[in-house]
Amino acid sequence: MKNTSLIIIATFAFQYSFAQTPSCCSASSTQAFAMLSGNKNFVASHDAPLPFTFESTNGKMTAIKTLGNITNAYLIKAKKSTNNYIIIIHEWWGLNDYIKQEAARVQQELGNVNVIAIDLYDGNVAGNADSAASYMQQVKETRCREIINGVIDYAGKKARIATLGWCFGGGWSLQATLLCKQQAAGCVMYYGMPELDPNKLKPLPCPVLGIFATKDDWINPKMVKQFELVMKNTGKQLIVKNYDAAHAFANPSNPKYNAVAANDAHTQEIDFFKKMFLLK
Repeated sequence: MKNTSLIIIATFAFQYSFAQTPSCCSASSTQAFAMLSGNKNFVASHDAPLPFTFESTNGKMTAIKTLGNITNAYLIKAKKSTNNYIIIIHEWWGLNDYIKQEAARVQQELGNVNVIAIDLYDGNVAGNADSAASYMQQVKETRCREIINGVIDYAGKKARIATLGWCFGGGWSLQATLLCKQQAAGCVMYYGMPELDPNKLKPLPCPVLGIFATKDDWINPKMVKQFELVMKNTGKQLIVKNYDAAHAFANPSNPKYNAVAANDAHTQEIDFFKKMFLLK
C-alpha cells in the first residue's frame, strides 16, 4: 500500500462500485480489501464488538517461529495425535475472544483436528471501527505470508491443512490455502475478497466453500458471480452459499448478526470440513 497511485485509484472506484475485477496491474485481492479501510461507508458499517471474554480449558496462546519474527497463535490440539489442521483467520477486529471461541467451537464439533487461530495483526486487537481500519491499513502482505508459512511449517510436512476466515480473514483464508499448496485440504471463506486472477488460482488443489451475503455492499453478488466464473474457467471446485443478510452476518458481536443464516452457514462449514477430512 506504499503505491499512492493505487490508493487514489481504489478510493475513486469505491465511490461508484467495488465490484470491478482487478487487472494484472491493479492491487492484489488482499490489498484491495485492505483499501476498504479508507472507505467511510465500510468503516461506518462496522459497529464496535460487544464486550466479551472467553475462557478456554484446552486452548492456549503459542509462539510460532516465522521467517521475519515470532508470531503468537491460539492453538487447540486434538485429544489424539492427528495431522489434520485448520488455520483460522480473524476478521478486521483482530484475534479477539470471539475468534478464540469460534476456534474452540470448530475443534469441539470436528474432534480429530488441531485448530490454530492466527494473528495477522501481530498482537493488535481493535475495540472500535477506527482502530480496526487503522490496523487493516497497516497490514503488510509480506508479513502475513510469513506468518501463514510459519504456521504451515509448524504443522509439518505430513499435515493436511484446511483454512477458515471471515471478512478480512475470508480473503486471507483463500490466500492461505494457496500457500498450503498440495497440503491444502479445503477452504472456507466468509464474505471475504475473492481471488479473481486466474493465474493465481491455477495451483489451487482443493475445493472452496464461499459463504456470502446478498446485502453486502462490498463483496456483492456481482463480485461473487465473477468469482464463480473465474473458478469455473480455471477448472476449480467452488461451492457458493448465498444468504439474504448483510456483511458480517455471522459475527455474534455485530448488530446485523443474523442467527438463522449464521447457524445454517456454520452447519455448511462443518459438513464441508468433515468431507474434506473424511470425518464422520
